[in-house]
Amino acid sequence: MLRITLPRADGGLETYTVAGVPVTAPAGGRGWNRVAYSAAHVVAAPLADNNPWLDEDVDWERTIAYRHYLWDLGLAVAEAMDTAQRGMGLSWSGAQELIRRSLEAARGRKDAVIACGVGTDHLQPSAGLTIDDVIRAYEEQLEFVEGQGGRIILMASRALVVAARSPDDYLRVYDRILGQVKQPVILHWLGEMFDPALKGYWGRDDHMAAMNVCVDLINSHPEKVDGIKISLLSAEKEIAMRRRLAQGVRMYTGDDFNYAELIAGDAQGYSDALLGIFDAIAPAASAALTRLGAGDVDGFHAILAPTVPLSRHIFKAPTRFYKTGVVFLAYLNGLQEHFAMLGGQQSARSLVHLAELFRLADACGCLRDPKLAVTRMNRVLAVNGVA
Repeated sequence: MLRITLPRADGGLETYTVAGVPVTAPAGGRGWNRVAYSAAHVVAAPLADNNPWLDEDVDWERTIAYRHYLWDLGLAVAEAMDTAQRGMGLSWSGAQELIRRSLEAARGRKDAVIACGVGTDHLQPSAGLTIDDVIRAYEEQLEFVEGQGGRIILMASRALVVAARSPDDYLRVYDRILGQVKQPVILHWLGEMFDPALKGYWGRDDHMAAMNVCVDLINSHPEKVDGIKISLLSAEKEIAMRRRLAQGVRMYTGDDFNYAELIAGDAQGYSDALLGIFDAIAPAASAALTRLGAGDVDGFHAILAPTVPLSRHIFKAPTRFYKTGVVFLAYLNGLQEHFAMLGGQQSARSLVHLAELFRLADACGCLRDPKLAVTRMNRVLAVNGVA
């Protein structure tokens, strides 16, 4: 029986007994009836002689190995997104190298599906920015990714929020970019809970009013839009938007609070997935989607529903720090040898938060080797004064 001493929220300590029943993903053909992307994190290089808050030294071998791990489980990879600390530790130059290496790795496999983030993060938001500046920035990144043979996820732009004066400015930018893409793209509407600089996206502070702008854009270019990922942490808003999309345009849930019910869907439709939490719970996601593809809805929920409390904890406010929990779980699970992050963001969550993450990951079968997880949790505890 495995036990570990963990801190509590009240400042005390408790002895926790580990359940230790990991979920395992099935091997071989999966027969999924949903498209499922995992936004993937990057692995920092902790032995680099650098300034950890400022420099972005990446362990490329382990970072690409993580993509293979996701592909082996049947998941598609959403590359160079916010889960990869894009704009929050990973610059556009770093993202270019990440995209190049990941696309090269994907070309070596028949089963690798990948799409790459295109944004404007190399353009510093400032008062003098114009809409033309934003368009040129999008075009520069678009040209790079398409030049590498990659599919596009069109990310939200902090610079556009600064430059835009009305919804018409958003429509002008997106009309221009959609008019030149080589193949249908996935749009990404990232809410301000993930990035405060994106408040008021689509030219409206109210999400439902913003949705009107976004839906009108999509439905005027259905041949150019594979789908849209929205990350507003509201099942009701996602369902309302899903029902308004033109036929053939997918809704990719980015709701890390309600993904199980949204993927399962209802009589009027369902959401596909493009989720950061799938990086952390990849085996459970794979197993659940296999059950769903076989028509076993109860089996799908039996596996995936218990992961939702873990995800809600990882993505709790301030939501933008969720990457810390994703990387911590990769460390506990032996998928990387350290708990270090770009920008020193391993310090963005408290020890109490990480201890609760351990409990919740154990409860839903997301500690794939409980003995190793206990050993690694104890290392982190010891560094923070818990013997």
